[in-house]
Amino acid sequence: MKKACTLLLFIVFSLSIKAQELFPVAEPASNVPKGAIGVRLFDEGYKEADLLRNVAALRLMYGVTSKLSVYATGTVSNYHEKTLPYDFITHNHTSTSVSGGSSTPQQGVPYPYVFNSIDVYAKYRIITSDGQNTHFRLAVYGEGSYVAVPSHEAEPDLLVHTTGYGGGVIATYLMHHFAASLTTGFIIPSEYKGDASDKFGGVYPTTIQYGNAVNYDLSFGYLLFPHNYKSYKQTNWNVYCEFIGKEYGAAHVTQLDGPPSSIIPDPLVIKVANTTPILKAGNYLNIAPGLQCIINSTYRIDMSVELPLINRSYNYLYPLYLVGVQRYFFPFAKHTTEKID
Repeated sequence: MKKACTLLLFIVFSLSIKAQELFPVAEPASNVPKGAIGVRLFDEGYKEADLLRNVAALRLMYGVTSKLSVYATGTVSNYHEKTLPYDFITHNHTSTSVSGGSSTPQQGVPYPYVFNSIDVYAKYRIITSDGQNTHFRLAVYGEGSYVAVPSHEAEPDLLVHTTGYGGGVIATYLMHHFAASLTTGFIIPSEYKGDASDKFGGVYPTTIQYGNAVNYDLSFGYLLFPHNYKSYKQTNWNVYCEFIGKEYGAAHVTQLDGPPSSIIPDPLVIKVANTTPILKAGNYLNIAPGLQCIINSTYRIDMSVELPLINRSYNYLYPLYLVGVQRYFFPFAKHTTEKID
């Protein structure tokens, strides 16, 4: 029993030492400790007219081995309607509001909270290099998702907006109180098939093939307090600055001129021209300053705000807020014989 308690204290103390690489937005190359279970609740949102659009997520994490971690995330949101809006071909976002034609239905229209997505993620650390007060980690990751609601933007996002899969590489370096991490990856979205209605009640079977994407994230973290560890119960305060970037292809929209019927068994196929920037190819780089508090080495609280730096994302309006709470559990600590990472 005494040995198990000592081991548990060692694990949580190790997590405290590396706290500044637990970035609010990006994933580091380090892993969940073997046998540990992590539970994370987080919420992102933005203001649209007089409404708050947001996504609430529950993430479960598990350290399968010292090198392999797996996550499963479920989300609910009011980002999108259950069906495509009739004017999604011309619908547009501005920097502070939403606009489109003379009566765009998206602006300020409340959508119900619905099941949004399920996302699975695996990360495997392939390189470990430790020195005095430094360490370097290199990991590869893979991700797949199912999204239940239609997105009418070209930019793919596996957690919230588009079904699909992706993967990439993460490199993380820690030196004393400073941590830096670089992520590069790709996203291959699946097409969406559903119905779009016009404002007169007509139904148009619609297919959207979203553009493939490359994402690139650069994150920096710094441990403000404590300067020297005396106990694992000391509260950590970390500050962050993350740069979130993506480049993606255009979405291609195909509609039938009405649904098939006995009278018109093969309706005319229409290739719809993209008349709005939200369906065209794009790229952007956002900046996300953040603050993090870690209590007793097991409770983690994140707060960040994302703002446009170069161009912009059309998946949301700015500023985009993120709040997260996370805790680790060590139900198998007495069986653990490996050190973290």
